[in-house]
Amino acid sequence: MLRILLRRASATIPIVVRVHPQITLLSSPMPPQLNIPLSHFSFLLDPKRLAKKDAKVKKKEKRALKRGKPGTNPEDLEEEGVRSAVSSDDESILSVDPIPETYSSTIDVGPSGLPLFTNHRSISSLTRKDVNSYIDFSLEDLDEKLPEGLPDGMIKEFKETKRCALLVRKSFLDLRDNFRRIIDPTLFSSTKISKARRQIVLDGPVSCGKSVALAMLVHWARTEGWLVFYVPKAKEWTHGGSFSRNPDTNLFDTPSQATQILQDFLKYNTACLQKLQCQISDPIPLGSENTESIAKGGLMALPKNATLFDLINSGVNYRQASVGVVVRLREELSLVKDIPVLFAIDQYNSWFTFSEYKEQVTVHSRKQVHAKYLATVNAYRSMLHENMMVGAFSHSTAVGKLRQDLPDVPLDSRMQFPRYSLDEAAVVCHYYLRQKLIRSESFSEAKWKRIYYVANGNGSEIRWLVPFI
Repeated sequence: MLRILLRRASATIPIVVRVHPQITLLSSPMPPQLNIPLSHFSFLLDPKRLAKKDAKVKKKEKRALKRGKPGTNPEDLEEEGVRSAVSSDDESILSVDPIPETYSSTIDVGPSGLPLFTNHRSISSLTRKDVNSYIDFSLEDLDEKLPEGLPDGMIKEFKETKRCALLVRKSFLDLRDNFRRIIDPTLFSSTKISKARRQIVLDGPVSCGKSVALAMLVHWARTEGWLVFYVPKAKEWTHGGSFSRNPDTNLFDTPSQATQILQDFLKYNTACLQKLQCQISDPIPLGSENTESIAKGGLMALPKNATLFDLINSGVNYRQASVGVVVRLREELSLVKDIPVLFAIDQYNSWFTFSEYKEQVTVHSRKQVHAKYLATVNAYRSMLHENMMVGAFSHSTAVGKLRQDLPDVPLDSRMQFPRYSLDEAAVVCHYYLRQKLIRSESFSEAKWKRIYYVANGNGSEIRWLVPFI
């Protein structure tokens, strides 16, 4: 630092004078004006000051070692049971391999001495007695049942706690049992239970667990053998890739998104789709980004006795048919009667606002395209049918507040999903204490209640605030 200051003090300083935007005059260099004695910077080289600075650095390193804070290189992460955490910027990738599941009656204790974890290992076997307890999952099971991707809130929870466990909430069991009653009404004979709804829109405040509940519902349905069309990020249907207007339908084709939709649907459902025959034999219209084949009336015929797997595979392999296949797939799934079919759409509110696509109107103007005019969205957005469908609103899409009466959505379909109650927050804080997010010596009922009221039941804010207890 001393050398830099002396070098700058002794350097010549040219002056640039601008008299016109295109004319620049460079004056002769000025003599150095700074005359600072070296004794002024002697404090920078004081041995006592340097020794004190080194002591502070060593003290910080010792504190980090005592806390057992893992390093950032792959070897340290592997020793701590963390997998592929070299890059933590991508929140969509679960980069933490949780600590192996361990159970101890001395530490797995929730509020009032109740057990913190349920004994069940499947969502199907959960009962009302398991409310406000945690259920463990494995990464292999989540990758198998939810290959399309996990919600961001679930990923953050697993990363922070280093354990794949989720809270069993009464609101989720209500959602699960609603669809159970549709398939088997004899399971619930009580007259006090409200009528089951085939179409549900999960609504609620920010970070109340809508996306996590939807992912758990998909996990349960696939465990039960259902055919589930799961879209974890519906906003991607309205962003990215190319688009073109189809003159036959007057809708916009997005072939890149359509191909990705078909590929995601095949990730888990391949075996099931190979057993289901196509029930619509009409040829599929071909789309084209330059509309040449559409103008010629291009069609693609399906082979005889084609299965739904053959239908989807044709859309994956042939880009021009991808949009037509996605639209046809919606019609085919509505005709399946052999097994239950569920449509689960996260970020459902992004289909009721504008997309990022802009259509050229004149030479100097463009018009933003609404999501309802996209062929893929138009085929799947409506809830005015008899199929089972769940759509979850997501505030992370920055769509804003929508009106109560949405087009193509039944008025009684909205289900308000609550934030954590006081009892749920108590279990959550005891779980974070168990996972060492909270120091045991500073944990108290008054402190975790203070955190709950400050966060107003917001799950992500509670998780962020508990280390400060």
